[in-house]
Amino acid sequence: MLAIIGAVIIGLSLGLFGSGGSILTVPVLMYLVDMPAAESIASSLLIVAGISLFGSIAYIRRQTVSWRHFWVFGIPGMIGTYGGAWFGTLVDSRWQLLTFALLMIVAAFLMWRSKPQPPAKVPSINYGKVMLEGLVVGIITGFVGVGGGFLIVPALVLLAGLSMPVAIGTSLLIIVIKSIAGFAKYYAVMSADDVQFNWLVITIMIAGGVLGSAFGSKIGRSLPKEKLQKGFAVFLVLMGVFVITKSVI
Repeated sequence: MLAIIGAVIIGLSLGLFGSGGSILTVPVLMYLVDMPAAESIASSLLIVAGISLFGSIAYIRRQTVSWRHFWVFGIPGMIGTYGGAWFGTLVDSRWQLLTFALLMIVAAFLMWRSKPQPPAKVPSINYGKVMLEGLVVGIITGFVGVGGGFLIVPALVLLAGLSMPVAIGTSLLIIVIKSIAGFAKYYAVMSADDVQFNWLVITIMIAGGVLGSAFGSKIGRSLPKEKLQKGFAVFLVLMGVFVITKSVI
């Protein structure tokens, strides 16, 4: 039941804001489901991939996905995520949680300042910057187990000149391939150490997240999104402080 509640909250956040919700997955797994830190980080990647894959379907149907940017950002992102996951298997999980908590605070700052962006007149792409951004975001994704949409969307808008709807749709597909790459590395290493993943919880989290995301998208059209986003940003800061206090100090 706690897994379902947590998954719906994650899905609602993704549906309302387009990004940022997946950063709640690790805390939900650790503190509501009582899953070990390393397993939570690894499982989070697969859960985020499943929810994002569903969320991307509507954008694909509306043709609000830039496939060129998907590959230019996504391929370096997959490489970075795989490398970040590899590094994550070598360090104490407390360092991952500390990095994760700091990342929550960064995400809160970006969400607080985020404002609707007008469509670019001429969609362009700075290949070097976009590929570097993809690599860096991928490393972060693999190391701490988040989707990274709150970093990908601004990059696609500011560096690649995409409109916000296209950036969100493209970001969701990028998150899918990056997260799968990271989970594959964690799975290979942890399975060799006889770690057993809780597939039931993972399935419940994906299903709950999908339902929450669909509901969040519908109600988000009639709610004051900017105020909700600022409230969610404050919540992320509090959650980040909680993770530091609970798991690191």
